[in-house]
Amino acid sequence: MDIKKRAFKRSLWVYHLSGGSCNNCDIEILDCLTPRFDIERFGMVLVGSPRHADVLLCTGIVNKKCVERMREVYDQTAKPCVVVAIGACACSGGIFREGYQMAGPLEKIMPVDVYIPGCPPKPEAMIAGIVKLLEKIK
Repeated sequence: MDIKKRAFKRSLWVYHLSGGSCNNCDIEILDCLTPRFDIERFGMVLVGSPRHADVLLCTGIVNKKCVERMREVYDQTAKPCVVVAIGACACSGGIFREGYQMAGPLEKIMPVDVYIPGCPPKPEAMIAGIVKLLEKIK
């Protein structure tokens, strides 16, 4: 097995990208990092730069002003990069779907590998999505 694939399965580095959210999904992501849910047991670590990230966690709506910035961040990530859409807003637009500021769901901006719906999704749902992500990588 390729050493890069083995490392990718065991220690995913995650960068969190908010496209203009109400912060409920962000709070739930931070809840996943606490000892109660301890997402680090899967080898996932939150990093401060997209250049170091293997996984891009995207929350919030994709508004017209942030489309270019979101593409820049995606282009800065090392490839292969896994994109996870977290929350109803990132998956489909949620309650903002028909709004004038909406540029479309996240899949119009970048390829999405895993969808975790909910408003906001529970930490259990995020962990289930991450387990699916790890199975997909295998």
